[in-house]
Amino acid sequence: MHYWVRATSSDFAGTPPQPRSGHSAVSIGKSKVVVFGGLVDKKFLSDIAVYDTEAKLWFKPECTGSGSDDGLVGPSPRAFHVAVAIDCHMFIFGGRSGGKRLGDFWVLDTDIWQWSELTSFGDLPSPRDFAAAAAVGNRKIVMFGGWDGKKWLSDVYVLDTISLEWTELSVSGTLPHPRCGHSATMVEKRLLVYGGRGGGGPIMGDLWALKGLIDEENEAPGWTQLKLPGQAPSPRCGHTVASGGHYLLMFGGHGTGGWLSRYDIYYNDCIILDRVSAQWKRLPIGNEPPPARAYHSMTVIGSRYLLIGGFDGKSTYGDRWWLVPQDDPIAKRITASPPRNIPESRDAAPLNDDFQQQFKESQVEKFPFVELQRRLQVSVPVSNSRLPIVSELEDKELLEVASRLIGGKVSTSDKAIEALREHWKTSDPNLVKLKELGPLLRDYQRLIFRHYLSASDAAEPGFGEQVMHQFYHVKNVSQLRMDDVPKLLAEYKLLPVMSIDK
Repeated sequence: MHYWVRATSSDFAGTPPQPRSGHSAVSIGKSKVVVFGGLVDKKFLSDIAVYDTEAKLWFKPECTGSGSDDGLVGPSPRAFHVAVAIDCHMFIFGGRSGGKRLGDFWVLDTDIWQWSELTSFGDLPSPRDFAAAAAVGNRKIVMFGGWDGKKWLSDVYVLDTISLEWTELSVSGTLPHPRCGHSATMVEKRLLVYGGRGGGGPIMGDLWALKGLIDEENEAPGWTQLKLPGQAPSPRCGHTVASGGHYLLMFGGHGTGGWLSRYDIYYNDCIILDRVSAQWKRLPIGNEPPPARAYHSMTVIGSRYLLIGGFDGKSTYGDRWWLVPQDDPIAKRITASPPRNIPESRDAAPLNDDFQQQFKESQVEKFPFVELQRRLQVSVPVSNSRLPIVSELEDKELLEVASRLIGGKVSTSDKAIEALREHWKTSDPNLVKLKELGPLLRDYQRLIFRHYLSASDAAEPGFGEQVMHQFYHVKNVSQLRMDDVPKLLAEYKLLPVMSIDK
């Protein structure tokens, strides 16, 4: 079991970084975490904030060295860049500043805090943002994909950090779709790439492995799509993947939902990829997670993970959270009802506007079912928070749908609800009406709660190894995608029918 604990002033001294998203945070050895750049309130940042993990201190180093065109030491302000640590060096490539994609290349020596702009050679990658990269051993960096302002990219570049020569990797066979906003993580001898946003705007949920990066192996470069068992994450981009021992931990990011119109869904779930069993799992969390977000950073510090910043479509966060195992001393600070985080900056909507513009995907500010209400004159109430499990006779929408379906054929509400359930049990997904989805989702959650939880101390739905209930934690019908409805109905049909709670 793990717990989320919001960091407090007692956890470290000094001044932590200001609110931001699209920044980078890399671990230098086991002694420090270096945070660079990002975006807040339309302002691109170029500052450095360092967390000394041994002294538990945040500080801002006085950096020397090369300067950018604006006269400042170090790279120009930017966000959505690539940052990779090798030994005591942090390498920075590309990113975005305003509407401009960048293609410059920098290194920070964290022993003497000196910036150097590097002149590299070979097959130089084009300017881009939202790419992903990882270190290959202690000498090379591999970078995949990104967005150059006009198209999504699927190229692979390898940088030798000693010779400063870039090589575009020639990969044969099946290739991943071009994408940006994905993650890239080295595991053993392979680069694992997950998700991202691709050509035409869809959010992807595929996992790919790239071989041929280790010189000693003499392997021809090649991509393989991996389809692993278990509770795979939903399609997303802007997420983080951190390596923690025998597993990889994925957190956050955003995807899309909706029917006639699309809108962003931001996530705060933790999914692990177990490297031993080669399957996806949900990390058991014992309390409420931080607010959902994307374009944050997640860094491993011993057995802890440090979450910094991010963006949820409206707000840029400046909070810091620990994700810790239950035996960690700071886990003792958890109470039954921890306070919810309030974003420290609320004027960040222009980032979302700009991000959506570059992908030219239609967005609406309302939930999609509210948009359907406008277009089809269908009343579809949507709650913005998770409702408690209520009895059938207290669910007014359920009673209304049951009454409309059955008409005057039965004399009691109990019989109407039983008839509605039988209707759902035998219905084709295409025949389920929009107004039925909210009551259907709540009845699904009600039956799961009553059958699996109320009568015993059984494990929480969704985490069992034999029974899977992937929609139990969906807060409201607005979070369902079009392809979720057949899955929801299929799971509903497998649930045992319980007596009506009076």
